[in-house]
Amino acid sequence: MAREQLAVLSALDAAKTQWYHFTAIVIAGMGFFTDAYDLFCISLVTKLLGRIYYHVDGAPKPGTLPPNVAAAVNGVALVGTLVGQLFFGWLGDKMGRKKVYGLTLILMVVSSIASGLSFGSSAKGVIATLCFFRFWLGFGIGGDYPLSATIMSEYANKKTRGAFIAAVFAMQGFGILGGGIVGLIVSAAFDHAYKAPAYSVDAAASTVPQADYVWRIILMVGAIPAALTYYWRMKMPETARFTVLVAKKAKQAAADMSKVLNMDLEAEEDKVIKISTDRKNSFGLFSREFLKRHGLHLLGTTTTWFLLDIAFYSQNLFQKDIFTAIGWIPKAASMNAIHEVYKIARAQTLIALCSTVPGYWFTVALIDIMGRFAIQLMGFFFMTVFMFALAIPYHHWTLEPNRIGFVIMYSLTFFFANFGPNATTFVVPAEIFPARLRSTCHGISAAAGKAGAIVGAFGFLYAAQSTDPAKTDAGYPPGIGVRYSLIMLGVINFFGMLFTLLVPESKGKSLEELTGENGDENDEKQIQMDPSRTVPI
Repeated sequence: MAREQLAVLSALDAAKTQWYHFTAIVIAGMGFFTDAYDLFCISLVTKLLGRIYYHVDGAPKPGTLPPNVAAAVNGVALVGTLVGQLFFGWLGDKMGRKKVYGLTLILMVVSSIASGLSFGSSAKGVIATLCFFRFWLGFGIGGDYPLSATIMSEYANKKTRGAFIAAVFAMQGFGILGGGIVGLIVSAAFDHAYKAPAYSVDAAASTVPQADYVWRIILMVGAIPAALTYYWRMKMPETARFTVLVAKKAKQAAADMSKVLNMDLEAEEDKVIKISTDRKNSFGLFSREFLKRHGLHLLGTTTTWFLLDIAFYSQNLFQKDIFTAIGWIPKAASMNAIHEVYKIARAQTLIALCSTVPGYWFTVALIDIMGRFAIQLMGFFFMTVFMFALAIPYHHWTLEPNRIGFVIMYSLTFFFANFGPNATTFVVPAEIFPARLRSTCHGISAAAGKAGAIVGAFGFLYAAQSTDPAKTDAGYPPGIGVRYSLIMLGVINFFGMLFTLLVPESKGKSLEELTGENGDENDEKQIQMDPSRTVPI
């Protein structure tokens, strides 16, 4: 028999959708807009960095970043994100969500600006400084994952909680789109103002000195939306679930939520003491009790996010190579440096507009109708299908008449990543773990995802290289080619589908119902025996 829910938490669960919900989505979502902008805008400027800092006189192709430098520039922010997710996830459960929330934002704003101001008297100096600041940028971004998800989860009502958390995450789509649009505007303005010949016409003159401003401006613009929301982040009260279930401050929680919900709420101190002294509400992360109750769930959330991000980030990071292979982006030598940025930004903007953004919002609209499990399983299934459909007849797609078909299929893999596991892997860990471990477990799950992103970012820079040594990028050994890379990604997505079976369905249930924080011993036994806790039927 479940214990009666605390009035303050019942009020949040039953609250109608109102203004504070949308305020929370915008405040948390702007952090995610910046996260996505900062993590993905680097793919717009890596080719430009190669032309500016690694130009070789007399070379038939423009300069490119050496393999180790490209891996560092693309991957260092991901490493910082992984560390930040673990550290700030843990800190959010110790100090409170709100206290840590402002710190991550300051770190993101300062590091974004500093990335664009990277200095040095040599190419190595500039790239080393850029990597240093992008690590700390990633560190701040990492904190935003567990904190934004946990705050939105703990503020939301149980009927539309999935849509609210997914809406925060969906701001990533606008961040990627924003990165593409800023890239288009900045590169078009500079290309118009500073005319330059193609590399094949005049190699030295194809990269004008002002091109050095282009990448710096693109990186720094990411700081603006985050800076605009700092004041509102600091005004948000601490979540009631942290205040009452972790900090044990019943009066504070009742006072905070009375203001937020515009209703009188009673401080139930006796109930809070009873819940906090209950043995089942005190086990730690590394306890046998946690392993028994949530071990499979944590395995499910970490493995699915890990496998998804290998596919998702490798697609994003080598999409410019795919567009080159199918002719959407002309050969580098046929363009000047700034025009190449324009072409890459245009391709990224089209993909974001046609598939990435719509995929996120399909999830927002349907997650509380279809459920998390069904959307995640369906997403992994279609990603697998489309990857194999691209890879097996790959030569067919590279032929001139079929190139648009390739882009449509490639866009559909992005659509089903976002109307699928990319959103649900973010939502579920914020719902199924106890309040005192929620931010930590979300951070662990997200860090597993970033470990997958690092595998995708580092591994597929090499793997996607042509098998013909004459066609590889400068400094890279021959790889397995785009075709076999896509086959590998298809297999990875298939395993993601299998590990989804470990993830419980959380649709329509209160957070305390899911975690057993307001149940008695008999209720707990029932929760553990209930097969729907692991595999929804």
